[in-house]
Amino acid sequence: MYDYDLLVVGSANADLVMGVERRPGAGETVLGSDLAVHPGGKGANQAVAAARLGARTALLARVGDDAHGRLLLDSQRAAGVDTVGVLVGGAPTGVALITVDPSGDNSIVVSPGANGRLTPEDIRSAGCLFQGSRVVSAQLEIPLETVVEAVRNLAPRSRFVLNPSPPRPLPREVLAACDPLIVNEHEAKVILGDSAVGDSPEDWARILLAKGPRSVVVTLGGRGALVASSKGVSRVPAVKVDAVDTTGAGDSFTAALACRLGAGESLADAAAYAARVGAVTVTRKGAQASFPTAAEVPAP
Repeated sequence: MYDYDLLVVGSANADLVMGVERRPGAGETVLGSDLAVHPGGKGANQAVAAARLGARTALLARVGDDAHGRLLLDSQRAAGVDTVGVLVGGAPTGVALITVDPSGDNSIVVSPGANGRLTPEDIRSAGCLFQGSRVVSAQLEIPLETVVEAVRNLAPRSRFVLNPSPPRPLPREVLAACDPLIVNEHEAKVILGDSAVGDSPEDWARILLAKGPRSVVVTLGGRGALVASSKGVSRVPAVKVDAVDTTGAGDSFTAALACRLGAGESLADAAAYAARVGAVTVTRKGAQASFPTAAEVPAP
């Protein structure tokens, strides 16, 4: 019935990465490593991660008619992603400036470029992709009105997964479609806004759930994750590894979770699998280059 296990609607960026001993403060200059250029962007990353895990994946995005755009298209096709939905032109390809410190933590500044030109009309024109997809995943590196239009074009029985990054308040229509809403600690607090927030991630998850999503996943880095739905709240244990670079870890987690949900797994089991995928990702440098194949994901 479905042509795709996962349709990713989102951003495609060229990642410009430098290693630093420490991130600079205001007005400070620090020396970094040689510049490395990698294909990235949360949407493109999720699509590659899903395809590497064996999912039939399509990407709906926009890139520039430039060298960075060609780099991104080549990386998608090499991973096995269907790029029929990738539009070209309208602005330069988006760029992310990334610094990575010795602990593997990163800081990112994004210039949206062509991502900001992915419009609601582009979504409406891609109706066949939505009708043929079991799960649709999105992020917020594209215009919010475009994400809203993606929700409105979902097929009747397809599932919508949203990682609201970079975070911003979400309209009720989008929240109500999320199954799940996937947030880290920072994103959870932005989405919660002025709502009363407890001291524990379980409290955040319950309050987020009350805002309308059908389910919620809160990722907690080295402390694992938790899942919340009408069935309750439960913890997903962390997978202990020595982190080298956290770039792309959240994207691989979201992609793996979406794939497993589309295959019919429970939210808790899908999140546990996604945690193992994310754990492999952080042991390797880069974003897309660090994503594992299904055979490389450790058993529970």
